[in-house]
Amino acid sequence: MSPRNLPGPSSRRMLSAAVSVCAVSALTLTVLTAGPVTAHESGGETPSAGRAKADPDEAAVIGTEHAEEHAMTRRAVQAVGEYPQTIRTERLKALGASQARINADFDPMDSGRFREYFPSPDFAAHIAMLPTGKVLLFSFERIQNNPQKEPAPTDVIGKENAGRAYLWDPAKGTGPGSFTKVTPPVINMPDGLNQPRPAPFFCAGHSFLPNGMLGVFGGNLGGNGGTGAKLSLVFDPWEEKWYQNQDMAVGRWYPSVVTGADGRQLIMSGQSELGWGTPTAIVERFPALNKPVPTAKTDKPEGWAAERFKADAPFKRDYPHLFSLRDGKIYGLGRNPEQQWKFDLTTETRTDLAPRPDNMPRNYGSAVPLPAGFKGPDSVLVLGGDRDDPNTYQLVGNQWSKEKARAFGRTQDNTLLMPDATLMTVNGAFDIRDYGNGPYNPNADLKYRQIELRDQNGNWKLGPAQRLPRGYHSNAVVLPDGRVMVTGDELQQLANDPDINDDMNGSIEIYEPAYLQQGGRPNLGQVFNPSVGYNDKITVSSSTASEVTRAVLLAPTTATHSVNTSQRHLDLRIKSRGGSFLELQAPPSASAAPPGYYMLFLLNEEGVPSTAGWVQLKPASGGQT
Repeated sequence: MSPRNLPGPSSRRMLSAAVSVCAVSALTLTVLTAGPVTAHESGGETPSAGRAKADPDEAAVIGTEHAEEHAMTRRAVQAVGEYPQTIRTERLKALGASQARINADFDPMDSGRFREYFPSPDFAAHIAMLPTGKVLLFSFERIQNNPQKEPAPTDVIGKENAGRAYLWDPAKGTGPGSFTKVTPPVINMPDGLNQPRPAPFFCAGHSFLPNGMLGVFGGNLGGNGGTGAKLSLVFDPWEEKWYQNQDMAVGRWYPSVVTGADGRQLIMSGQSELGWGTPTAIVERFPALNKPVPTAKTDKPEGWAAERFKADAPFKRDYPHLFSLRDGKIYGLGRNPEQQWKFDLTTETRTDLAPRPDNMPRNYGSAVPLPAGFKGPDSVLVLGGDRDDPNTYQLVGNQWSKEKARAFGRTQDNTLLMPDATLMTVNGAFDIRDYGNGPYNPNADLKYRQIELRDQNGNWKLGPAQRLPRGYHSNAVVLPDGRVMVTGDELQQLANDPDINDDMNGSIEIYEPAYLQQGGRPNLGQVFNPSVGYNDKITVSSSTASEVTRAVLLAPTTATHSVNTSQRHLDLRIKSRGGSFLELQAPPSASAAPPGYYMLFLLNEEGVPSTAGWVQLKPASGGQT
């Protein structure tokens, strides 16, 4: 290099600083940050500062992109200083100690117990219990590791606004080797920047197709408080890969999706491509009627289109609760009390339902189709979403009734149907990003860590506490072995991360229900016809056949933002038993149980479930898998 081409003193100083930053970058490569934000009153993440601005002198020496990386690293290091590792370590230790203290007063035989807590590579803002026995977790690449600021790239436009996904295999234990990365398709989003990145599908909606695949719709385009993406994706659990489909007609940020009795998915609501405050009334259906419903594992819905459903759904707020009930209709229960509707899949029409009697808008909270025997659910219980209202509200037909209250009001909660037809509420908070001590303060009131349990008579009682407070973006699913997996809430996971610089950003804890403390479990051996038609017989083997008093189907669930549209519990008639064999009768129709995969549990007279087997209910026109 000639003397005239050597960098001057200022540039040499900048180059030296750049080398120092590169050294730091090697330790904090995955840490990205953004400025402080506050939550939308209506429930979304809000704008963040986005990408750090490159220093012009540094960019002149090492290039703009490299300089931007350095700027992001410097901000990440600053954020670590704002919320140091010592606080995270001490918080997690204190939460473990307080959990042990309160749980000493609960008998596991009566209330169950939390047994395992372990790190996960993902925040799990979205979760799905797959028919392979694995659990799909997906969310976003964080832009922030200070839990007093917004971690999600809601208002970021460009490559930092990216999605990520992992599979957890319980059969492989709880270590890093039990997780597999399943990156979504790399997409060049229509934001004008030409920066392809893994699809930013966080805060999408999802439900299962009849062949066990997961349809995921919408996501974040970035900007204007969160802008709806037109993304349409399918995750194939059999090959563990994603398929990209044709874009939807409109962008959707916070939509809801439900699978109907016809096996097709109905997609509603979500903030449009215009940004926050513009929820779309357009309803879409996937797949379009010109495509068959995917039933076999080999049916690959890739490149398929959704189509416009004739009726609209003008929800004023996002993430409505959607359920397919016994009559085959879709019930859309909005968060505003007056926005309660019923949709007919055949006539493609919408009719009004009675307003919810609480007469107040609800935040994100639970709703569950209640078990109703052999014919499928005909009612929904709405609960949670109102920090001041502990009551629960049941809709039957077009009539509401106030039911027994929980101990206190909570939002951001997850309520699960259990194999024995009881309910369990886990997670919750005072409000969005507020655990009782103000927004973006990770300190939480202890009560929000306690579960609540509802028996088959509708009575609620408080139970043991989980390790972490988990509110916004928290999730839970019932596993095939009858345990409950609890995860989610990236703010709390960042606040309690035992090593903020490693790749395990999230955490999972496992709850063992009381029924697992009641002695031996029934045995479910082989399911001889795991793919059956409606009203057909299901033959299973069991070494404890004489002890089985009940057989049930429990739908695997997929959830986000306290919305879980796939929950379902049905009893199966035990038609005959002989030796070590049972003959069960499948549900009567797709209205009773939409086509797809279900967990089959055998229970004894104490209500103890077996480990589940898998059964696929086929559509009338569907084939064998």
